[in-house]
Amino acid sequence: MPAGKGRGESNPGRACVEKTMAILCRLREVPRHLLVCEKSNFGHDKSRHRHLVETHYHNYRLLQKFAEASLLACTTSERFSLLLRENVTLTGAFFANVVVEASVSFLIPECGILSKELKDLVMDSGPYYFVKDLPLHELIAHEFISTFVKKGACYALTYNTNIDEDNTVALLPNGKLILSLDKDTYEETGLQGRPSQYCGRKTMKFIVSIDLMDLSSKLDSKKYERISWAFKEKKPLKFDFLLAWHQTGAEGSAMMSYFSSYRIQEHQPKIVLSTMTDVQCPVLQSGELRGQPGAACSAQELFEWLGAVFSNAALNNEPDNFISTYCCPQPSTVVAKAYLCTITGFILPEKIRLLLEQLCRYFDEPKLAPWVTLSVQGFADSPVSWRENEHGFRKGGEHLYNFVVFSNRDYWLQLAVGANDDCPP
Repeated sequence: MPAGKGRGESNPGRACVEKTMAILCRLREVPRHLLVCEKSNFGHDKSRHRHLVETHYHNYRLLQKFAEASLLACTTSERFSLLLRENVTLTGAFFANVVVEASVSFLIPECGILSKELKDLVMDSGPYYFVKDLPLHELIAHEFISTFVKKGACYALTYNTNIDEDNTVALLPNGKLILSLDKDTYEETGLQGRPSQYCGRKTMKFIVSIDLMDLSSKLDSKKYERISWAFKEKKPLKFDFLLAWHQTGAEGSAMMSYFSSYRIQEHQPKIVLSTMTDVQCPVLQSGELRGQPGAACSAQELFEWLGAVFSNAALNNEPDNFISTYCCPQPSTVVAKAYLCTITGFILPEKIRLLLEQLCRYFDEPKLAPWVTLSVQGFADSPVSWRENEHGFRKGGEHLYNFVVFSNRDYWLQLAVGANDDCPP
C-alpha cells in the first residue's frame, strides 16, 4: 500500500474539503432578525408613535453589499423581508451584486401629485453638515455645549466608520455622548465604560457614555479635567462627523460659523420623487394586523411587499424572471397610480415627526387611497438604535421602522432590527 494511504492515516485533501464546506455552511446561515408589529390609533392617549420617532436618532443613508449565500439561503418570503430592512436595489441577474441604500420613504397609493403641504415638508428636510477631521474634544467644550446641546437638539455621528471594526462616536439630543471604542483606545483613554454586549467571548469593544449636561455644570471638577485631558493630550481622537442641529427660530448658519476653522460643508438631503402606474397593492384592514384569509393581508405580508416595491422588483412572478419569483400577496387590488418619495441624508427625528403628522392629515379630505406608508432606515454603523440601546452590525446592521397610516387614523407600526440588537422598544 502506498505511503500515506493507510486506513488510520489522515487525508489532508479531505480535511481541506471538510473545512471549506464548514465555511460555506456558515456563510449560508441567515442571521437572526426581529420584526415587531403593533396597531394603535393616533388619537389614543397612550399611543407611542411620537416617542418611537423621536428616540430613533440617526436616520441616514447607508451603502452595504450582501454576499450571495446570505440571500440564497433564505426562502422567497425571507428574502424580501430582508430586502425591506435594507432597501435593496438589485443589479444584474444575481443576488450577489446587491447595493443597499437606506433612507426615509413614503408611499401613497392612488396619488399622482403631492400636495403643497407635503412637498414643502419634503423640500425642507435639511440641512446637515459634514466636518472633516474634527477633534473629539470639540464636542465636550463648554462653548459647544452651551451653544448647541443646551439650546436645542444636537446630533452628531462619525462618518465612514465601521461599528464592528473602528472607533465610532454619536451625540444624542439628550446630551449623551456615546463612544464605541476598540480595546486599545479604551485602555489608552483611561475612561470608565463597559464591555460591548456583542463582542463574544473575547472583549474587543467597549462602550463609554458621557453626560455633557452634567459635565458642563462641573467644569472645575476632576472628572471634566480627566476627560478633557484624555481627548486633548493622552489620546487625541479625530473623526469625520455628520452634524445637525434643530432649534425653532435659530439661524441655519450657526453651526457653519462655529466650526469655520475646520473643513465644514453644508449638505441638503437627496430627494427622489416618482410615480408608479398600475401597481398591484395588498388589501389591508386596519383592525386585522394578522390578516384574514380571502379578505385582508397581514402586516408581515405588507412588510415583504414593501421590500419588493422599494427594490423595484417585478411583482408578477413571470416564468422567465430569474431574479425574483415574488408576487403580490392576496387579496390585492390594482391602483392606477402610486406616489413614492425617497429622502436620503442625515434626517432629524423632528423632521420625520412633522412628515408623519402631515401624512395623518392627508385623509382630512376624502381620498381614494385606503392607506399610506412611511418607512425610515437607521444608520447601519450608529452605536445606538433606539434611545441608548447598543447597536451592532453583524451581517447587516439594520434597524428601521415603518408606519402604515389608515384613513380612520388607525396605524400599524413595524419595527425591525438585526442580529446584534435588543428587541425593539
